[in-house]
Amino acid sequence: MFNPSREQVRQFFTDAWARHKSGGVLTPLETIAARIMEQHPEYRADLEDPQAGERDYSVEEGRTNPFLHMSMHLAIQEQVSIDQPPGIRAAYEKLCARLGPHEAEHVIMEALGQVIWEAQRLGAPPDNDKYLDLILRRL
Repeated sequence: MFNPSREQVRQFFTDAWARHKSGGVLTPLETIAARIMEQHPEYRADLEDPQAGERDYSVEEGRTNPFLHMSMHLAIQEQVSIDQPPGIRAAYEKLCARLGPHEAEHVIMEALGQVIWEAQRLGAPPDNDKYLDLILRRL
């Protein structure tokens, strides 16, 4: 399992953004990330800030962690592409029909965040059934 550090995740996004802006060659994963970054112009200052790798994005600041947010988009797109957990692709497609792809991912992101938070709190693996249930409630 790939388990990058916080710094590696941030470096991935900042490097991919710099290559994208300069017209450089991107890997398939960087291409997906660049599309996500294009959908979030509010994060461009962070992507271009050399100190972003060291910055804390605490809840108290009232800001979303841009790197966490974009990582969750990547995770959701991967889940949908392989339909894991089973049923997420169908739920995503139904949400897309109603909200569009980007907003559908945001709905799924809320459910994913909740399930991950609960798993961490309980010291257990994420509950896929609850995850899908939370998504399906939004249909």
